[in-house]
Amino acid sequence: MINHRELELLKAALDTLAEGYRELPDFSPELDPETAGRVIDEVARRMRDNYPYHHPLYAGQMLKPPHPVARIAYALSLWVNPNNHALDGGRASSALEIECIGALGQMFGWRAPLGHLTGGGTMANLEALWVAGRLHPGKRIVASTEAHYTHRRLCEVLGLPFAAVGTDSDGRMDVGELGRLLAEGNVGSVVATMGTTGSGAVDRLPRILELARAHDVRVHADAAYGGYFTLASLLDAETRASFDALSEVDSIVVDPHKHGLQPYGCGCVLFRDPTVGRFYRHDSPYTYFSSAELHLGEISLECSRPGAAAVALWATQQLLPYERDGAFSRMLDDCLQAARDFHARLEGGDRFLPMSAPELDIVVYAVRADRTSTAGNLARRVFDAAASEGLHLALIDLPADRVRARHPDLVADTETVTCLRSVLMKPEHRDWVERIAAILENLALN
Repeated sequence: MINHRELELLKAALDTLAEGYRELPDFSPELDPETAGRVIDEVARRMRDNYPYHHPLYAGQMLKPPHPVARIAYALSLWVNPNNHALDGGRASSALEIECIGALGQMFGWRAPLGHLTGGGTMANLEALWVAGRLHPGKRIVASTEAHYTHRRLCEVLGLPFAAVGTDSDGRMDVGELGRLLAEGNVGSVVATMGTTGSGAVDRLPRILELARAHDVRVHADAAYGGYFTLASLLDAETRASFDALSEVDSIVVDPHKHGLQPYGCGCVLFRDPTVGRFYRHDSPYTYFSSAELHLGEISLECSRPGAAAVALWATQQLLPYERDGAFSRMLDDCLQAARDFHARLEGGDRFLPMSAPELDIVVYAVRADRTSTAGNLARRVFDAAASEGLHLALIDLPADRVRARHPDLVADTETVTCLRSVLMKPEHRDWVERIAAILENLALN
């Protein structure tokens, strides 16, 4: 878990940072090492009450450890503690953030998008929906029933009407139903989910764009979870086509704190048309006095934002550029391959009922049983038993009809089925698939 070489690199970087301030009069805040040591030691003890998120045997929620370079750069910046709301609070980190936005935009085929980092995907999606509402006041926002629940909630916050579209048996937006809804009118934007957080399903973006153009409707891509997979080389043909179409949407949200190897919180919102910055226009008589240049506080709903997030992301981008067939993209391919290997292992056995083959790196599977109620009870038992063996999974409730579409012999005596869910988002998971599967198969036998 702890590589002490990281601490050595941090110490050397702090010495370099300190050189930039050597001309100031000497000043050191007071610190009682003994008292502070006791407090920090207690913090370390309390922090042990966590799941082992860093370890390959953690395959539960979307928790991916930051890259060591991101950790070091983030920690280094805390000795400055920059605020990227205005240039007065973070000149260097603001410049780094602008470079980060450029790299993220280029990843999606955009040369000069308007955008900035946020505290996470929720705030990023809020801004995208806010702009959508300003462009089409009073018109509906449409997302699938498998889209993140925050879209409906954010529409309530913004006072925008919301409509949900059903999904197919693989969890993707039903484009036929979408077409019928668009024909009714009063729709301003469609949210396409590029990797649902439940099962990793990717909405068929080319068809959604075709329908949206026919009805003069904007398209927002919620790629908070799946966006980085645009760099992967192992996507199937349909999924590849959807990611390739991202350059045609109006706005994109991606979370570097998911597959981008960043600490929490680091989300990002991007707009293809930079002129939407007019909606953010405001002034502050005390914040913006040091520079006449456009700065991040003028294109963000958030005010104070940690410059540390930009510093960490920039450092990681320098080490692992966003290149097809590069080191970073190979990490994503390892995650994809881990999920496919795991799904194949479960499908070849007789203890579990896997759902659709994974598009990204999430695998959902029921425990084999005669009835949906029994399958759900067994899933909860396996979940608890696996944790006692050090393997941490997640649970998800799916409509019984969706499970039976893949496994019709399962008798539905409940409306939903509790299934197991494994997020294999660490590249190291590829080497641990056999061990994870073996633990599960042994548990299911008992």
